[in-house]
Amino acid sequence: MYLHVGEDILVRTRDIIAILDKETANTSPLLEQYIARHREQVVNLSRGAYKSVVVTDDTIYYSPLASGTLKKRSQKLSVQEFI
Repeated sequence: MYLHVGEDILVRTRDIIAILDKETANTSPLLEQYIARHREQVVNLSRGAYKSVVVTDDTIYYSPLASGTLKKRSQKLSVQEFI
C-alpha cells in the first residue's frame, strides 16, 4: 500500500519508519542529529510550515499533512492489497 504524504508524493507504507508531528520532531535531540547527518535526504513538501515528519530508509519528508491524518490514511485497507 502507498501513502500520500503531500505534493503528489506516494511512499510505500512498509518503507515508513516513523511519522512524527512537528512538535515531537523539534524537541527530539536524536531526531535533530539524524536529520543533521542526513540533510541531503530531506525533502520539504510543504509550501509553508510543515506539520509532520515522515522518515523512511532513504528519505525524510517534511509533510504539510498532520501526523494524525497520515496515520489514518496508512491504516485504511486498499483494493490493491488483495490483488
